[in-house]
Amino acid sequence: MQFGLDEGAIADGDDAISTGRLPDPDRVRALVAAAHERYRDLADGVVADYIPELGEADPGLFGVAVASVKGVVFAVGDSAHEISIQSISKAFVFALVCDAIGHDEVWRTVGVNNTGLPFNSVMALELNGGSPMNPMVNAGALATTALAPGATAVAKWEFLHEGLSRFAGRPLALDIAVYESEAATNQRNQAIARLLQSYGRMAFDPLQTTDVYTKQCSLLVSTRDLAIMAATLADGGVNPLTGERVVSAATSRDTLAVMATAGLYEMSGDWLYEIGMPGKSGVSGGIITVSPGKGGLATFSPPLDAAGNSVRGQVATRYLSRALGLNLFASQVDAESGSSVATEGARP
Repeated sequence: MQFGLDEGAIADGDDAISTGRLPDPDRVRALVAAAHERYRDLADGVVADYIPELGEADPGLFGVAVASVKGVVFAVGDSAHEISIQSISKAFVFALVCDAIGHDEVWRTVGVNNTGLPFNSVMALELNGGSPMNPMVNAGALATTALAPGATAVAKWEFLHEGLSRFAGRPLALDIAVYESEAATNQRNQAIARLLQSYGRMAFDPLQTTDVYTKQCSLLVSTRDLAIMAATLADGGVNPLTGERVVSAATSRDTLAVMATAGLYEMSGDWLYEIGMPGKSGVSGGIITVSPGKGGLATFSPPLDAAGNSVRGQVATRYLSRALGLNLFASQVDAESGSSVATEGARP
């Protein structure tokens, strides 16, 4: 679908942006601690075990972290515990590839619309003429990884590894045990990559692409890291701790748009309705959400719902979205002008 905007009418970087602020640091700290205390004993959900190594996770682990665009991090619980990043990597790989080859090329090859089907669906490909539909499901993520710069699998992996580390603000290590466990059981992803190839949607060798994708999902991050990565998107592509520009502001905007429509898979509509922020989940129990101009929120808890999203993470994020005034759609009447203004630091 084309929207009829004249080419060059608004140059990248000239867009008006939505800004805001988090409440004062003491209030943020108190609310992050309150979210953890409120939901730490919630026992719903099941730890994912279709990747054997992930099935060993302690279901009691629970971390919450908020990182502001000013570089201040508020973290509680098991926020230093490292997990494999899994599907959360999809958002950042999309950003890195978009930044490298351009908005339009990724849009044409991968797409940006929700499938309405599970993240590993083969039927979604067949129903949509081989289009992966969006980069947040496995088919789209594989197609995106194949587009990463580099003529070899080694070069593509180095590009993605370095870029994901820049998002986190530190070198990220590969969890070899998770990688080997996932590589031994990723036949479905290999099949999806082959199917993409048959439709002309795979820009690199399908099996090598699947291996690179498996590695990107196996990088170790903490909840704190995830909050910083999310805050980098909130800060227009600049890591708020290192001050380094990782991707352009335009790329951050595009990434958040896709996260909003497809980051929580077939539950993305419910997520946007309840949370009001772009988000991305992973099967190891992590969830990130981004409030542009304010900061990033990350949670970690292994037990998942039927759609593959952390149960504790969802309710904690919902609480903090409202308590911290992060919902993009929240507004209240300005008492002086009578006009509606965006909420900054809404009441819990």
